[in-house]
Parts: sequence; C-alpha cells; structure tokens
Amino acid sequence: MSKDKHPVVLNTHSLSARYGKVEALRNANIQVRAGQIVTVIGPNGAGKSTLLNAIMGVLPAPGQTEGQITYQGRDVSHDAVEQRLGLGLALVPEKRELFSTMTVEDNLVLGAYRRRKPGWSYRDGLEGIYTTFPRLKERRLQLAGTMSGGERQMIALGRALMSDPKVLMLDEPSLGLAPRVMAEVFQVIARLRDTGVATLLIEQNSRAALQVSDYGYVLEVGDITLEGKAADLAKNPKVVEAYLGAAKH
Repeated sequence: MSKDKHPVVLNTHSLSARYGKVEALRNANIQVRAGQIVTVIGPNGAGKSTLLNAIMGVLPAPGQTEGQITYQGRDVSHDAVEQRLGLGLALVPEKRELFSTMTVEDNLVLGAYRRRKPGWSYRDGLEGIYTTFPRLKERRLQLAGTMSGGERQMIALGRALMSDPKVLMLDEPSLGLAPRVMAEVFQVIARLRDTGVATLLIEQNSRAALQVSDYGYVLEVGDITLEGKAADLAKNPKVVEAYLGAAKH
C-alpha cells in the first residue's frame, strides 16, 4: 500500500492518561492511515480502552491526559467530545450503549444528529446501513433491547457509521459474540477499507484482530512494547507465545 494513497488521518504523540494517581497509558505513539485497519492488542488492564477514550476525549475527568492528538493535521487534544465527533472521529464503546427502549431505526438515526451536508437526508444514510446490515432493515421497527448480542453490535456499528466518520474506533467488537456472528462482524470491519474509513480496533481476540488488520501495536501495562505490520506481528514469537498460542473463541 502506498503511503501517499493512504495519508495519515490520526496521530498520537506521547499520549499518556491517568486515573487519579494511577498511570494507565504512557507515551503512546499511534498512527492510523485512511482506508487501513490498525489494531491494538494486549492483556486485560493494559490500557487499550483508555487509549480510545483518551483519543475521543471521554475520560471521566479533565486533566487526565497529556501529549498530543492530531486528526487530519489538526491538534484536537483540547477539543470537546462533540467537536471531535463533528470533525469525523467516532467511537463504538465496549458496552455499545444503545437505547434499549427505542427501535433499531431510531438508534441508527441518532448517529446522524451531527451530520450536516446540503441535500443529504438521514434516509440516505439509513439505506447505506441497511445495505451493509440487511438484518437491521428487516427488524428496523423492533426494540433494540430485544435484539441478540450480534445484532446489537451491528446497531452500534451502524449508528457510528451514520455520522460519516473518517476514523472509526472500535472497543472489543467481538465481546460476547458467538464465533459465527463474530466472523460476520469482522467481515464488515474488513469491508470498511473500501470506503476509505480508517479503523482503530481494540480487540481481545488477537488472532482475529491481526488477521483483519494492516498494522498492529502491542500494549502491555500502559506501554507500547511492539509494533509492525499485522502479518509480521502474527509471526512474531513473543506475540505467538503471549497471545496466539491457542485459538481463542
């Protein structure tokens, strides 16, 4: 892949984050290019979710992050969450955070509330989502709380895509999913390359994450200890021993 064809859209430089006196992330340097999938793997408690929350600006209290976050050449380190969302950053959190008493379609429409484009209607966005997730179209009037885990993940992904993001951040998208459904979700993530969306993926299933990704980072106890092409990391003895020794289901 040509670097010119895939310009850098997201950069973190010496990004650190803390909860009180506990440092959860130290001097993280992450780079994400347009149309690429970048994964961050590592054990539970390594700081992976903290990384995404820091980039999105959703850590629970101000003053918890240090370092620089650059999006499309603009420093967004001190921008509010709403500003980052409006610029084209989107986060699908681990808990998905759907409105369970609202319909599937109403949950999706909420994702477009900051999208402003002359001549564009949220109906246009819905058609794109329903093409990607035909099952959601079939059940668009069903309450989100009655959907299966895989379907709820699809709603969360669709809602984020309704905002027309340039960078989509996914926190544990396979969590709690059956293997068949997990494979379906990863197929959708892989197809995002064709749209030019950059994807930053946090995933406990290291094997599946590296298979679908272009580049990867290993985050351990707040520090990035390895990085490289995903295919190279998948063959790295340290990664194989720590994360790929047995197939994870």
